Amino acid sequence: MDNIFSQLPQDIIHQIFSRISLRQVIVCRSVSKTLNTTLSSPSFTHLLATTSPFPLLALRPPHRHHLLSPSPILHLFDPIERKWLHFSLSFLPFPSAHPIASASSLGLLYLWADSPSSDSNKSLVVCNPLTRRYKTLPQLGSAWSRHGSVLVDSVNNRVIVLNELAALYYSNSSDSWLKFSSNLPSKPRSPILVNDSIIALCDVGSPWRSQWKLFTCTIQNLQTSQPWNTLEKYEWGDVFDILKRPRLLKGFGNMILMIGGLKSSFSLNASCSTILILKLDLGTLEWGEAGRMPLEMFRCFQESSKFKVFGGGNKVCFSAKRVGRLALWESNEKGKEEWRWIDGVPGNGDGLYRGFLFDARLDASP
Repeated sequence: MDNIFSQLPQDIIHQIFSRISLRQVIVCRSVSKTLNTTLSSPSFTHLLATTSPFPLLALRPPHRHHLLSPSPILHLFDPIERKWLHFSLSFLPFPSAHPIASASSLGLLYLWADSPSSDSNKSLVVCNPLTRRYKTLPQLGSAWSRHGSVLVDSVNNRVIVLNELAALYYSNSSDSWLKFSSNLPSKPRSPILVNDSIIALCDVGSPWRSQWKLFTCTIQNLQTSQPWNTLEKYEWGDVFDILKRPRLLKGFGNMILMIGGLKSSFSLNASCSTILILKLDLGTLEWGEAGRMPLEMFRCFQESSKFKVFGGGNKVCFSAKRVGRLALWESNEKGKEEWRWIDGVPGNGDGLYRGFLFDARLDASP
């Protein structure tokens, strides 16, 4: 195979492979060293600038992963081909690195990495695992990696680290972090970035009973430490009371998703009858049901005290202890939903898997 392509001019090879999908390009790169080098070159990735991204579901490694392997592997699931892909992150020169977020349309991966010179500091690293190029952002204290939520604006590539007391905003022009007060009533749960606004769930209830509300703040207001606004409507009624442990995901456009266990009653320790996916149109501020987990699938989640949710758009993944596989919800353009299992999860298949959507691109540059 190497002999065939070594006899062809590189620009001819580029033109041939620029006519296939990114999914096929990634497969072809693993055929030989020559193809891997040729199809990873800047001149070839430039040809793919208009190619549609390769949508994948990425797994975050367990917290103990860095103790077992100093060079983590990024595990990704292709929902179309229903196959697992694996990319080494060994090109990153750090003691350990843990994927935590993704710029959903830029093909960039954001990771917390241990500082080589200090155990108390962490750095956010942005990289493209397909091209193995990376950039390190200025160091932060380790508390930000433990308690902060990383939000990435996929349009302008803005990076924000948020907790209940403060927000850090990365300024690309000065290559530094700017700190602002956030003044949230409690730790933000599953904050998401929609256009120019951050939306988060906060518990404003008592120590013995949760009461969830939506809070929102524009990036511009956040930078001037202005207070957050409550996103609510009288007509919503008890929409937050019917879900147990709700969390948010970004949908398409102005749509956000809220997922949680559907309570069987309003009592304090009510059991759940299934898992419900609600959708909120930020334009009309109207809620609707996007989907609910089939009962035969939910029975596998009933024994777990909690479950994890990740994804966005029209794909939501669920994991729980002792389930051993992932549940996937998908919705098409007409609103028809499909639920299915994802088998062959890397690792022991027994933990609470976390993850995110990753739109792979060869032309994305940190």
